[in-house]
Amino acid sequence: MRQRIIFHCFCFSVVVLFSIGLFAQESGGQYQNPEFARLLREDLSRAGCNTHSYEFGPIHDTKAPRGYKPLYISHYGRHGSRSNWGGAQYEALINILSSAKESGLLTASGDSLLQEVITVNEINDGMHGRLTRLGCEEHQKLADRMYRRFKKVFRRRGASIRAISSTVPRCIVSMTAFTSQLKAIQPKLDISWDCGETYQKYMATNPTEEIWNAEYKIEKAVDAEYRPDTVQVMRRLFTDPARARKHILNNLDGLERFEKYIFEAGVVTDAFELRPILRFLPFDAVYKWFELTNIHLYVSQCNSKEVGHLRMPIAEPLVNDIVTRADEALSSGTVAADLRFGHDYDILALCSYLGLEGVGDKLSVEEARRQWFAPWNVPFATNLQIVFYKNRKGDVLVKFLHNEKETLIRGLEPVEGPYYSWKAVKDNIKGYQR
Repeated sequence: MRQRIIFHCFCFSVVVLFSIGLFAQESGGQYQNPEFARLLREDLSRAGCNTHSYEFGPIHDTKAPRGYKPLYISHYGRHGSRSNWGGAQYEALINILSSAKESGLLTASGDSLLQEVITVNEINDGMHGRLTRLGCEEHQKLADRMYRRFKKVFRRRGASIRAISSTVPRCIVSMTAFTSQLKAIQPKLDISWDCGETYQKYMATNPTEEIWNAEYKIEKAVDAEYRPDTVQVMRRLFTDPARARKHILNNLDGLERFEKYIFEAGVVTDAFELRPILRFLPFDAVYKWFELTNIHLYVSQCNSKEVGHLRMPIAEPLVNDIVTRADEALSSGTVAADLRFGHDYDILALCSYLGLEGVGDKLSVEEARRQWFAPWNVPFATNLQIVFYKNRKGDVLVKFLHNEKETLIRGLEPVEGPYYSWKAVKDNIKGYQR
C-alpha cells in the first residue's frame, strides 16, 4: 500500500546541517541521503528529477470494501517526456569541444561527448519543450493500464469522458496520445476534447515573485555548501587540462558552468532514448545538480514549511474544479472520467494541497533534502488518479493513486485500506491545516 522509502531522521539545526554538508562534500561520497545516491548511481537519468522519464512499476490494488464498485475517475496528468529548454548549453559545448578537437585536446571520452551533444542538439532541432516519441508512448501505456485496471468505469453504458488540456502543445499531444489509446481499445467511447484560456488559468499556474525570491535564497544557501572538483572531468575529456582550462574560460565564466552545461545537455537523453551523457561527469557533480533541482522543485511548488503557505492558495482553483466536476459526475451518472493534461508545477501543488503522503508531505528544507525524491514524485508523465467507488446505498468512497500507486492522505483516517469517505475528503480539503 504505502510505497515509501524509509528514511532516518536527524534533528539538527540549520547551522549544524550546513556544516555536515560541507564536510560531506570535502570527504567525498557522503550525501544527505545515501539511498538517493544509490538510486542515482543505479540510473543516472534520475538526476534530472522532473526531466526523468516515467518508470512503470507493478500495479497493486487493495480490494475495495464489500459492495463498492468503481464508477468514476478524476485525473491530472503531466505531459510526457520532452526535449529541454534553450540551446545555449548545446551551442557552448559544441563550440568548445569542436575547437578543442581541432587543437588536438580531446581524449576519446571528450570526442564521444562532443558527438553525443551534437546528436541531442540535432534531435532537439530548436523545438524546445517538444514532446518526444517516448512521451507519446508513456501516455499511451498509462491509458492502457488505467483502462485495464478499471474496466468497469469505461464500460458503463452511456457514460462519457471529458478531456481538457493546457494550451501548451506538449500537453495537447499528450492528451491526444492518451485518449487515442482509449479509443483504440474501445472505439465507441464518447470522448470530448477541449483546451483554452479558461482552463489554463487553473491548469498551468506559476508561483508568485515572492515565492521565487524565497526559493532562490534557499537554493543559493544549499549551493554554497558545495565545492565542486572540476579536475576529474578535465582529465577525462582533455589531453592537456591546463590548456583546456584556459580555452574554456575564454568562452564561459567558469569551469563549473562547463559542468553545468554537460548536466543540462544530459538530463533529457533518456527522453530521446539515448545513452546518458551524465556519465561524463564525476558523480559528486551529478549529485550536486540533482540536489539543487530537487530542492528547487520542492520549495517552489510544494507545501514546504518555509513558503508553502504562499504556494498552496494558488492550487485552490484546480482543487475546486476536481471537487465540482466529481460531484457533478456522481450526481448525473453520465460521466466516466475527467482527464486533465498539464504540467509538473501544478500536479506537485495539487498533491501537496490534498496532503498526499510522500509527494505532498509538509517538510522543512532540511527534511526535504533527506526525504523528498523528485524522480519518484514528479517525473515526466506524472499522474494523479482519483478513483471513486459507490455502493447500492449511494455511499461514495475514493482512493488516490499517485503515479499509479495507492497513496494515503496525511492526517486523515481512511474507512478501510486506502479508501476514504468522499465526504470526509471534502471536509478535510476545506479545513485542512496545510
